[in-house]
Amino acid sequence: MNESRIDLVVTGLVQDGPEWIRKDIHVLKGRIHTIADTGTRVEAARRIDVKDAYVLPGMVDAHVHSLSHPGEGIAASTRSAAAGGVTTIVEMPFDLTGPINSTERFNVKRELAENEAFVDVALMGTLAPEGGWRSAEALAEAGAVGFKVSLFDTDKDRFPRITDAELRNVMAATAGAGRTVAVHAENNEIVQAMLAVERELNPFDPKAHVRSRPPVSETLGVLTALEVAHEQNARLHLCHLSLPRSVDLVQWYKTQGLDVTLETCPHYLTFTEDDHDAQRGRLKINPPLRKSIDREGMWERIVSGSIDVVSSDHAPWPTDYKDHEGIFANHSGAPGVQTSMAITLSGSLSRGKEDFNAAVRSLTESPAQRFGLGDTKGRIAVGYDADFAVFDPDSGWDIDAGDMYSNAGWTPYQGMKTSGRVTTTISRGTVVWDGNELLGGRGRGEVVGAVS
Repeated sequence: MNESRIDLVVTGLVQDGPEWIRKDIHVLKGRIHTIADTGTRVEAARRIDVKDAYVLPGMVDAHVHSLSHPGEGIAASTRSAAAGGVTTIVEMPFDLTGPINSTERFNVKRELAENEAFVDVALMGTLAPEGGWRSAEALAEAGAVGFKVSLFDTDKDRFPRITDAELRNVMAATAGAGRTVAVHAENNEIVQAMLAVERELNPFDPKAHVRSRPPVSETLGVLTALEVAHEQNARLHLCHLSLPRSVDLVQWYKTQGLDVTLETCPHYLTFTEDDHDAQRGRLKINPPLRKSIDREGMWERIVSGSIDVVSSDHAPWPTDYKDHEGIFANHSGAPGVQTSMAITLSGSLSRGKEDFNAAVRSLTESPAQRFGLGDTKGRIAVGYDADFAVFDPDSGWDIDAGDMYSNAGWTPYQGMKTSGRVTTTISRGTVVWDGNELLGGRGRGEVVGAVS
């Protein structure tokens, strides 16, 4: 080794199988050059020793909505990501200006991301109803790492429903394009019928939102996506699942040979439907929060390896969109990209080492692999991008909206204290968060593509 060549050495606890061992990670030109025993002689331009903190792969957040509201944008969501240990976001395609369902719109968004991003960005596309599936191959060639569609009619223009019949065409097209299709799985007929009932009877009860989306609306949506994917031999990813039963259904289809993964989110691991009493519309999320037994069941399925991915589903609506008295007047979703890693890892540590290791994988390696980034992202291995999140398990964090870099201006985790926090974020060998301030800038992040 040429001892004058190393740019950075990071020393801390690095995963080695199920164990965590202090190691030196040598970084050269933004990539991991060597992983060595501590004290290995090497000349380096800079050294960072984090003592007994964990050096993790940077989080790959598989579900971020940066452009649903004009007040956020790529810059705000990615600076928030950097402060939370997220080094790559997978950006959803349902933007206020219109869904990313053509190469023209995709290329405009790519340019925006290249100019604005603080950390790396992977872009999802979507496919318009009534024939949009024909664009799958062109969008994949343009750089889309996957496609997102919804079985629920959230917004007829921005976030439209794909019918079951059209879903068959979508699954066939995405399979042919060599990309994963991510599905928002809620049964439209059940939810619309229950929404009508609850809007008439209980419009000011925040738990009316929960009742309007009963568990069967999720499980039927999940089954629809699973069956069509099985028929079309498609790669399927099920977004933001809230129920242990949904996870168990997915596991059965895996035994049938289906290429399927699923994600849950920190809010399903933290809150229950009873938290609506205090936070009301701020916890209006689709699918809704569930019972405490469901929350604990999701934790059990993380440690068993049944949950592949934990993502933020970052939806940074400002409070004007979340604080209406009538629950159904509020937008669904909450900001979360900055808090996901600390919330999930702190929760897993309180449950045990196996839970922690499983949570780390669900935040890093698994989402990278699912969306075609697994050759460069999500692992600490020679040749991979030097993307690191330093997580100090003993550095508690009193979460406060004033610390958030999202433009939403609030967090559902306000006042919560985590056992640990992200103290350093390194993106391709450059420190972009030092625990107190952002050190990177707009345009530092790159748009990254999938390897088929």
